[in-house]
Amino acid sequence: MTAEHTLQAERDAIVTALRPVVDGLAATFGPMCEVVLHDYRHPDHSVVAVAGTVTGRTAGGAMSEIGMRIVARGDDAGDELNYVTRTRDGRLVKASTMVLRDSTGTVFGALCVNLDVTAVNDAHALLGALAGVAVPGSGASADVPVTAFGNDIDSVVDAILDAHQLRQNGSWAALDRAQRLELFRGLDDRGVFAVRRAIEQVAARLGISRASAYSYLSQARAGTGTAKDKATTDTTPPGGHA
Repeated sequence: MTAEHTLQAERDAIVTALRPVVDGLAATFGPMCEVVLHDYRHPDHSVVAVAGTVTGRTAGGAMSEIGMRIVARGDDAGDELNYVTRTRDGRLVKASTMVLRDSTGTVFGALCVNLDVTAVNDAHALLGALAGVAVPGSGASADVPVTAFGNDIDSVVDAILDAHQLRQNGSWAALDRAQRLELFRGLDDRGVFAVRRAIEQVAARLGISRASAYSYLSQARAGTGTAKDKATTDTTPPGGHA
C-alpha cells in the first residue's frame, strides 16, 4: 500500500469514527441543534452525516460557504469556535466548526455544530423590554452576517454572489473597474474559487467570458491593474459587457 493510500485509509477511518458522534451531540443538545460531518475530499457532496435541521441540509449535500473558506485556506485553516451567523431565512445560529486533520496535519474535513438561538435571542429582547431596560446585543441579528448554506455547490455560490451584488447595489454592467475587482476579491476571500467549476459559474452569472473572469481574479489577487496568470487582459470599459 502506498503512502497516499495509507493516508486515505486513515482519513476514512476518522470519518467513520465520527459518524456516531454526530447523532450523539445532536441528541444531547436537543431539537435546536444540528451537527454536520464534512469530508472535503468530495466538495460537491461533502456532507457525510447530519443530525438536526437548522440549515436544512442532508447527507450527500455540498459544503457551505464556511467550508469553501476552509478549503481555500488549506492546511492553514483553523477551528472557528462559538461564532454567530444567520441563515438566509433569518434564523440566528451560534456555531462551531472544527477542522479534521490526518496524521500529517492535512485538513480534509470538518465537524460542525449549529445551534438555532433565534428563540433565545427573542426571549432575551422580550425580557429586557418587560423589565424596561435595554439588553445589550438583543435584537441585533440584522448586524450578524449571513452564511450561505445549501445542498448543492451551485446554490451556495449563487447565494454568495447575490449577497455581494446586493451590497454593491447594482448589476455587473453598472460596476466600475474598482468595484469589479472588489467583487472578485470578496468572492476569493470567501473561498468561492476553491470550488471546482466556480469560475465558470461566476462568469455565467455575471454575463462575462471565462477568460475575463480569470483575468479579473488574477488582477484581484495581484492587487494591480495587470493580470499575471491565466491572462487575457480585459479591455471592457466601465459599464460594458465582457
